[in-house]
Amino acid sequence: MLALPRGNLMLLHHRKLLSSIPRGFTMQMGSARALCSHREMKDLLDYLESLKNYEKLGVPKGAGTDSHEGFDLGRMRRLMERFGNPHFKFKAVHIAGTKGKGSTAAFISNILRTEGYSVGCYTSPHIQTIRERILVGRSGNPVSAKLLNDLFRRIKPDLDQEMKEENGCISHFEVFTTMAFILFADESVDIAVIEAGLGGARDATNIISSSGLAASVITTVGEEHLAALGGSLETIAMAKAGIIKQDRPLVLGGPFLPHIERIIRDKALTMDSPVVSACDTGNMCTVKSFSILNGRPCQICDIAIQIVRDLKMSCKLLDVKLQMLGGHQLQNAATATCVALCLRNLGWIISDESIRSGLEHTYLLGRSQFLKSEEAEVLGLAGATVLLDGAHTKESAKALMNTIKMAFPKARLAFVVAMASDKDHLGFAQEILSGAHVETVLLTEAAIAGGVTRTTPSSLLRDSWIKASDELGIGIVHDGMAEYRELLKEEPVGSDDKTILATESSLMCCLRTANKILIRRGHEKSVIVITGSLHIVSSVLASLAG
Repeated sequence: MLALPRGNLMLLHHRKLLSSIPRGFTMQMGSARALCSHREMKDLLDYLESLKNYEKLGVPKGAGTDSHEGFDLGRMRRLMERFGNPHFKFKAVHIAGTKGKGSTAAFISNILRTEGYSVGCYTSPHIQTIRERILVGRSGNPVSAKLLNDLFRRIKPDLDQEMKEENGCISHFEVFTTMAFILFADESVDIAVIEAGLGGARDATNIISSSGLAASVITTVGEEHLAALGGSLETIAMAKAGIIKQDRPLVLGGPFLPHIERIIRDKALTMDSPVVSACDTGNMCTVKSFSILNGRPCQICDIAIQIVRDLKMSCKLLDVKLQMLGGHQLQNAATATCVALCLRNLGWIISDESIRSGLEHTYLLGRSQFLKSEEAEVLGLAGATVLLDGAHTKESAKALMNTIKMAFPKARLAFVVAMASDKDHLGFAQEILSGAHVETVLLTEAAIAGGVTRTTPSSLLRDSWIKASDELGIGIVHDGMAEYRELLKEEPVGSDDKTILATESSLMCCLRTANKILIRRGHEKSVIVITGSLHIVSSVLASLAG
């Protein structure tokens, strides 16, 4: 028998009648405000900077596996015990997966906020400020700098003592996860939506117990962080299946390869966990059209969920206006809808209207984000269509190209790309080049998590793109050829059928060159796409805020 949530949660259904807080969230802010926030959190940021940060350094081999090489969950449990086990004081939805975790978390959180619940949401990485990783309450806004720094000052003596007892081994992610859990307990959230950082089994977030878990979610299984998660899709699936808990429902996003889904379902069977899949044959989710709503692009979708196995539940939503674009985001929305239905089955009050509104009001920076005309002008791209997307895997590159084909089926494309060193550069390039005719690709470098350790030199990226074009039989002109230099002269040139490939020293140089090439070739309908990493997206947004 599945347990009901705490009884007093039912009363919250009526609180939304008293609330006029806008739903959804955005995370952009002006440079003056950002600077003020940074100064207010200086002590905390300096402390975090002193800790081992695997986002900046890269994750060690085997770190995410359930083995002697894996991260030490015992250390995280001891850290939690020192602060009174705050994660025991709220219910949680725990999300793992190669792609789609952050978007699915945003969808779920907004559905619950729309219904009137006080929600904690913990995700990573951030775009502009670390405060974005922790959202608290009914507004969906990032935690305030003051609240975060006040908490840090309060717990620092205990942190210092624990750090001493653990021989200085506590990481940046472990400390910030601890702070998130303490804040959620302090703020008495009704439920927290928690995104796993890496894998699942050995991730610091996986201290959530069966009694505290409302549902677990596995969005996708792909090859990102392959070495850290055991070296194969099978070991990655097993690592992510580590978040499944006894007698707690599991929601699958997908689609998965059959044998990978079997691994996850077998683990769920051993844990007596009922499984709900967004890809069940009874579900029908389709993108019907593309439109502009209140100045923002959106896709009009139907989402019909009909679960007949394990848990019986249904929801039919027609003409849902999703601001999160692409078939992959529709899949994430369907996954979030399945989670909402699971929670409803557990006794949480969640209406179909709240599901629809929560989905429609979800919007995240850096995920299929089109800049406004005035923002493009600030970048020196007046009149251009500029798309930001943090795609950085082969799968996400394919999803990005599908989104572009839906929104701009006949546009000529210019890409500005920077990537981390541990990504599949060749696979990423192949998906972009095979997805549509690409006019030009400008390669540059962006700091990863504030450091250069994981940054890929643009010259190495160029080698991958040249190889991808050779394998696909696509003609290119690159900046090591005399023909490329002719392209930048005043006179119109030929080679319109070839993709132009070049490296540039900075993001702004890339943008100027991309725009110059598009203008030289005389294409009116063109899109400049900035992608390869959320960190290059962050650089663009920072320049707009400044």
